[in-house]
Amino acid sequence: MSSVEIRRLYRVLSRAYGPLHWWPARTRFEVIVGAFLTQNTSWKNVEKALRNLRNAQILSVGSIRETAIADLEQLIRPSGYFRQKALRLKTFVAYLDEHHGGSLKRMFSQPLHVLRPELLNLNGVGPETADAILLYAGKLPVFVVDAYTKRILVRHGMVHAHPQYEELRSQVEDAFLPATPAELVDHFNEFHALIVEVGKRHCGTVAKCQGCPLESLLPASVALRKLQAGT
Repeated sequence: MSSVEIRRLYRVLSRAYGPLHWWPARTRFEVIVGAFLTQNTSWKNVEKALRNLRNAQILSVGSIRETAIADLEQLIRPSGYFRQKALRLKTFVAYLDEHHGGSLKRMFSQPLHVLRPELLNLNGVGPETADAILLYAGKLPVFVVDAYTKRILVRHGMVHAHPQYEELRSQVEDAFLPATPAELVDHFNEFHALIVEVGKRHCGTVAKCQGCPLESLLPASVALRKLQAGT
């Protein structure tokens, strides 16, 4: 996968959909909560859980800290795996209190190479969750690789069938250099949002290539199979 190919995808998707102004949230703590709640579920379910938290007026660090875990579980129940996610939210707030005095500002002032490993050490925080928090809540220059990213790049023959997360992340990040940290944040934010948009519309478990803005970029071998299949 070359930097030229990555930037081409970005340009084509930008012309088709952008700008998308992600992440949909009112505060950066809401971004963090959403990053936990969206694990293994749809955003529609996350919105229901976030609405419950907002209506209960506990979408803040202090409120999550003080809310009984049983009550928190019921509020986020629509997001699924609610017991695990409630515990993970409590764990995150405990980490924030212990390491950063309960301050998101202090946490996000840490160097990226220090903060990212800290987040990855927390229960239930994998690379995608950590990077979503860093990019969308912290405005730090890290790209979020999700299932859509892998699926699109594999189907377009840009990577092998089972790419590693860190491999894809570093390749996408390198494609946008040189740039300032602020420029990288803008590019990574928008590119991930664009990938999610085209993924939802065209690149689910079953590919719906007709009308996809990336259809013309499919490898010749894939295009030939589609032609032979009459799709």
